[in-house]
Formats: sequence, C-alpha cells, structure tokens
Amino acid sequence: MSDNGCGFPAPGLHSFLFKPIAEVGGFEFNKVMLLALITTLLVITFFWAAFGKAKVVPGKLQMVGEAGYDFVRRGIVYETLGKREGEKYVPFMVSLFFFIWIMNIWSVIPLAQFPVSSIIAFPMVLAAIVWLIWVSVTFKRHGFVGFFKNVTGYDKSLGAVLPLVMVIEFFSNLLVRPFTHAVRLFANMFAGHLMLVMFTVASWYLLNSWMIPAAGVSFVMTMVMILFELFVQAVQAYVFVLLACSYIQGALAEHH
Repeated sequence: MSDNGCGFPAPGLHSFLFKPIAEVGGFEFNKVMLLALITTLLVITFFWAAFGKAKVVPGKLQMVGEAGYDFVRRGIVYETLGKREGEKYVPFMVSLFFFIWIMNIWSVIPLAQFPVSSIIAFPMVLAAIVWLIWVSVTFKRHGFVGFFKNVTGYDKSLGAVLPLVMVIEFFSNLLVRPFTHAVRLFANMFAGHLMLVMFTVASWYLLNSWMIPAAGVSFVMTMVMILFELFVQAVQAYVFVLLACSYIQGALAEHH
C-alpha cells in the first residue's frame, strides 16, 4: 500500500534504483551493471560465433551476423561517411549499434525488465567516447587551427555576427553536443520504461481492486507499449549511431 491514500504504488525514481547484488573489492555491483556485462558478452559471443570461422557459403548464424553488420555498414556508415572514409569506422559503429540495441531490449525481457540505457551514466560514457573520436579525428585531419575553425563554424562571410556565431558554435560542439547525444537516448528509454511500469502496475492494481474492465484496458495498453518500445529501442540505437557518424563526417569536412 502506498502513502497517497488510494493504495496505488505509483512508479517513480525508485523504479530506477537497485540494491547491490554483490560487492567486489569494495565496489557495489547491481542489476543494471550485470545486464550491461551480459550485453557485452552477448555482443562479443554472437559475432565471434558468427564470424570466428566464416565460410564462403554462410550458415544461418553467419547470415544473421552478415545481415546485421551490412545494415549498419551500408545503411548508416556508408550513407553518412561514404565507403572510402567510412570503412575503418564500421567495426566501431556496428559494435555501438548492437550494444545499445541489446541494452534497450532488456526492457521487455522477462526477469530483466529494465533498459540499461535508462541510467544516464551508460549513454554518457558512450557519447563521451564518440566525442573523443570526433575531437581526435578533427585534430588529425585539420590541425589546431583547422580544429578551431571547425568547432566554431568560422566563416568570414558572416561579417559582424561572426564572433557571436563562433561563441555559440564553440559551446554547442564542445559542451552541448555530447550532452544532447546522451540525453536523447537516455530520455527515451527512461520515459518508455516509466510508461511500461505504470501500465503494468495499474493492470495488477485494478485487477486486485476487482475493476476487471479497467484492468483489461490497462493490460491492452501494456501490450501496445511493449510493441511500441520494441520499435523505439531499435530506432534509438539507429539514431545514436547515425549521429555519431554525422559528427565524424563533420570532423572530416573542411567546414563544420
């Protein structure tokens, strides 16, 4: 029973907090960390199994792996960076896509039922890695002066507004960009999980209150939300990688 007078256990921030399940060297290890570790092992194991002994005539597992790999390579990397520039980034982008996707999918897996990326620390680390790659590629391609022009949007044709534009672009690229990159993924998974918890708890609450028709409607909405979340989970992985590629493309270009 909750403290709001009606007994409905409304979900909230406590739905994203987990007690430690183990302690390793003074470091607490909880459910979210376990799911992230399992995700890592799943991605590595799948691609190792699919391509460890690749054959000219692929088996079923290799065919699935090739389809996933080719989707990211042709559908995201080549479309954004081109084949010549993008090929060396394909392994990273494929790993990033499937890592994020599986972290998201845990939301609808029984027993797990939690999207790892709804904890902002995980999207922030991934966004930071992309940001570091973007900075290093820009420096390598353009040098210090070119990097400064790239991140500030330097363009003499802007005239008197150039200083203002440079300040805005500088803070936007170096500070706001990694933040928004992470928050976009985090916010969608956070909101989606909250909605799933809401309708799931409401179905059980209404059923126990003998409000059968209302419980049925809530249960139907739970199923609809699960299907919608399956779509959103894949889209958010796609968008995260697409943005990562677009940032790198901007680093390779002469002007941001």
